[in-house]
Amino acid sequence: QVQLVESGGGLVQAGGSLRLSCTASGRTFSSYAMGWFRQAPGKEREFVGGISRSGSHTYYVDSVKDRFTISRDNAKNTVYLQMNSLKPEDTAVYYCAADRDRNTVVPRTNAYDYWGQGTQVTVSS
Repeated sequence: QVQLVESGGGLVQAGGSLRLSCTASGRTFSSYAMGWFRQAPGKEREFVGGISRSGSHTYYVDSVKDRFTISRDNAKNTVYLQMNSLKPEDTAVYYCAADRDRNTVVPRTNAYDYWGQGTQVTVSS
């Protein structure tokens, strides 16, 4: 069992930056591929990007590519989502998730076994 806790959300102006963190409990963090998702009001939860177990591979959806960066520190049981050049359409609750079965990053919610509680990101225009 893994418990995930996100932090770092908040209110930022368009063009600004935020860094989200997701810290996991337990001693097997490095055995999980990690994903970041977001859900805006009235919309389905969508995949943002993910990172492999070792951190050697990352994957992003086109809408955030070149603006968002995912990294991880397995010694700290933490995965990060650095968000730059934020836009109002990035406003959502952001979730991290852990996949225990695969090393590759899968852009589907049903591939992930554990989820954090989410952190709100609001980008004002």
